[in-house]
Amino acid sequence: MNIKINKTKIVATWGPACEDETVMLNMIKSGVDVFRFNFSHGKHEKHLEGFNKVKKLCAEHDLNIAILADLQGPKIRLGLVRDNLEVLETGSTIEITTESCLSTYKKIFVSYANLAKEAEPGDAILIDDGRVELKVLTTDKVSLLTAKVVVGGKISNNKGVNLPDTKTTVPALTDKDRKDLEFALANGANWIALSFVRAAKDVEELKEIIGERNSYIKVMAKIEKPEALLEIEAIIDAADGIMIARGDLAVEVPQEKMPLIQKDIIKRCIRKAKPVIVATQMMESMIENSNPTRAEITDVANAVIDGADAVMLSGETSMGKYPDRVIHIMEKILNNIENHSEMIYDKQLIPNKGSASFLSDAICYNAARMSSELGAKAIVGMTFSGYTGFLLSSYRPRAGIFIFTENKELLNSLSLCWGVRAFYYDKFVGTDTTVRDVIRILKEKGLIKPNDMIVNIGSMPLAARGRANMMKVTVVE
Repeated sequence: MNIKINKTKIVATWGPACEDETVMLNMIKSGVDVFRFNFSHGKHEKHLEGFNKVKKLCAEHDLNIAILADLQGPKIRLGLVRDNLEVLETGSTIEITTESCLSTYKKIFVSYANLAKEAEPGDAILIDDGRVELKVLTTDKVSLLTAKVVVGGKISNNKGVNLPDTKTTVPALTDKDRKDLEFALANGANWIALSFVRAAKDVEELKEIIGERNSYIKVMAKIEKPEALLEIEAIIDAADGIMIARGDLAVEVPQEKMPLIQKDIIKRCIRKAKPVIVATQMMESMIENSNPTRAEITDVANAVIDGADAVMLSGETSMGKYPDRVIHIMEKILNNIENHSEMIYDKQLIPNKGSASFLSDAICYNAARMSSELGAKAIVGMTFSGYTGFLLSSYRPRAGIFIFTENKELLNSLSLCWGVRAFYYDKFVGTDTTVRDVIRILKEKGLIKPNDMIVNIGSMPLAARGRANMMKVTVVE
């Protein structure tokens, strides 16, 4: 099957617009590497239908497409609004209650029970992605606040509420998240995205639960709270990957700071060999329109130039009119940058001599450098944990990164990593025999050809399943 292959991966959100198997297959052919399932919407029965369709397409077409389960997190919302539409007038004063009621222009209900206890006069309360802005005037520290309407506008049922100035005590995992997590673990998700991460301990709590299930599922920390930026290095260390969730984050921090925040997080992730997704409003106009705006094209291109492992589409694929076309256009943008920009390749990340993994880090580093100096077609690695794949990806070599593993749970997980293509292999015998065998497989798949130069890395002895300690250059016969 002819599939578009880019080094920068594409994450597509699954939903009504792309639930048909034919549409999904067309999206995969156009370049989708990961399907995201948004647990803020839909029931488990519907998500299971989508999970099974991804698995079915993978089995039928010999594909490795990752399933990313995105937990809702502690989302704060308005309740029901009278007639589903009220207008808050700029300059007016309004009451805010945490006791359920029908919201009007005089008094609104916010679903966060501790709001009156934790908010302070002067704190901002943002509604509907910041379209309406309130400022707290007073609070009774029980259930009632008063606020001034700084920026007025329309409000309607269940709109999201952001509290950028308030130090909240909401749990990282809600009861709903825990149920959704159990579903994802039981039904073969490869990545779990944890929403509204504020500290490394939020990620560690989730990983403890996953560890108790002896699962290889990876944890993606979503950066969408200003508190997370204060602890970003520790969060990156704790997580297996990072999502820059620009929607909520751009509401809670000054919007003009977002470009540099994005670039900074991507650089940090590359240094730590952690895959990073840039998400939200990448091509949002294509929910309705058949072509993106010029600004959206530039936004996608800049994410690639910044070094993102993956770019993500949300409503564009889940409910948009053109789920296949938006993937096709995004792939063309990625392809153009990868074929015509030197700045995205060959990151000079020097291994840390104090690291416990220094030897394997040095092997991967030198494999990437050698592949560049020799003009090698591919770097071929063997791994069980996936560490070699994650690390090689961080060096951003021009050569293809082909990872062979007997760990079936790892195959789809690596689909999120820049430049990596993974293959199942369980015949690890002697080093030379294994190298010849994997080269034969890559030739049969049309990924390499005679006279191509290959850099092979692995662990000797192979049966020990240790970290990389061997490098070998091979010319394909």
